[in-house]
Amino acid sequence: MSATSVTAAATAARLAGKRAVVTGGARGIGAAIVRRLAADGAEVALLDLLPDPGETVAAEVGGRFVPVDLSDTEATRDAVAAAIDGLGGIDVLVNNAGILRFAPLLDIPVEDWDLMFAINTRPMLVTTQVAARRMIDDGVAGTIINLASMAGKAGGAGQAHYAASKAAVIALTRVTALELGCHGITANCLCPGYVLTEMGADTRTSDDVELWSSYSPLGRLGEPGDVSAVAAFLASADAAYLTGQAFNVTGGMVMH
Repeated sequence: MSATSVTAAATAARLAGKRAVVTGGARGIGAAIVRRLAADGAEVALLDLLPDPGETVAAEVGGRFVPVDLSDTEATRDAVAAAIDGLGGIDVLVNNAGILRFAPLLDIPVEDWDLMFAINTRPMLVTTQVAARRMIDDGVAGTIINLASMAGKAGGAGQAHYAASKAAVIALTRVTALELGCHGITANCLCPGYVLTEMGADTRTSDDVELWSSYSPLGRLGEPGDVSAVAAFLASADAAYLTGQAFNVTGGMVMH
């Protein structure tokens, strides 16, 4: 067997026996994470508001799909619990679901501000509470991976509500790491840069892509696979001593 084949085989098995729940797993980065975790050997349940793509992705990886509106707290608790029960436990929680809207600071309606936090931040508290309690009860040294954004570190004009919600994700992740580390549970977050997904596609022009690509030393925008590869690493035993970190996946657009 060649060295390349050995490496591929090792990667495919590094999450064998792991049970993972991924929110917002029907499209974009979430779907890429579902596929990558499954390819690395994990059994995956995905939660999403969109039933058609959700069922399709779940069937593709031999996983489970649980429909849920994450802005509904009680429904979120029930959905996460159902996903965990279906897997027979949980080792990995990936909080990926989120929305993006643009508006000048002075024009942001309070309702949009509240909605941003209701979807981008609050569900992470709820899912973490349910998943971590199960990990603790089962004696599982699990891992929690939250999707933030480079906007949570660097901000961005027209994104005050989005950036604030993602900065809150980073803070939540660090406190999660502090409080749950005694149970062997790690918590980290990913801060992607400009990633080519369905979110924002309606307003993204070719000129936008060219301009944003110039911000990266690598000269390109991110792909969902760039983010899912780091998520799979954090879900593995290779990252067992990493916790409380906010990893930039920005192609060098943000370096702190």
